[in-house]
Amino acid sequence: MTPTGPDRMSVEQLAERVGMSVRTIRFYAGRGLIPPPVREGRNGFYGADHLVRLELVRELQAHGFTLSAIEGYLERLSPTATPGDVALQRTMLAPWLSDLPETADRSTLEARAGRPLSDDDIELLVALRVVEPTPDEDVFRVAPAHLSIGIELMDLGLPLDGAVEAERIFETHARAIAEELTEVFRDKVLPHYRASGESSEAIAAMVERFKPLTVQALVTAYESAVNETKREIVRRRS
Repeated sequence: MTPTGPDRMSVEQLAERVGMSVRTIRFYAGRGLIPPPVREGRNGFYGADHLVRLELVRELQAHGFTLSAIEGYLERLSPTATPGDVALQRTMLAPWLSDLPETADRSTLEARAGRPLSDDDIELLVALRVVEPTPDEDVFRVAPAHLSIGIELMDLGLPLDGAVEAERIFETHARAIAEELTEVFRDKVLPHYRASGESSEAIAAMVERFKPLTVQALVTAYESAVNETKREIVRRRS
């Protein structure tokens, strides 16, 4: 596909759009992660296909994929995949949490928590996976939305062993739900959208709308399950 109009970019313009260095883009092109530029004389031009593929590479890197794994992932993309198809792949991989984890030292963490944090407090937040230690002392990875929940649980006087057990339960069942829902989306929802003739861009927008609705559905199901469990306990004791 020959880049035209606003999609026509020099390597410097592409580097600025995607937030990478020119050297990195040329290295990725040499590894086959993006197609070669379209040549016009001595100049090479890039387009939307190069942009979305580089954004997908960056998303995969954020998920901890090695360069070899990224190469394997991209090799499985259809040769006829449009920029919209590649953008949909990135949408599927994008984190569902709106607040991405940030790095914060202890003083910053305390400022965000609105209170001093003892070593026991930090241990509890780590057990809840609200904060994650880094190799640097008193430097943590933290998601702002999670921190507020962790502080509220701390204020309730949650014991450490209770926090660890609760986290284990959430992790086990959340992973199972995520795996099953991913299969349903891949095998039933996505083929339905494709069969309806929706464009890749429209499907990507639907996926973004699907995320908060899924979270709310899980919350509603959990609330219903808790209420039913309480009713069952009452019936057994009657």
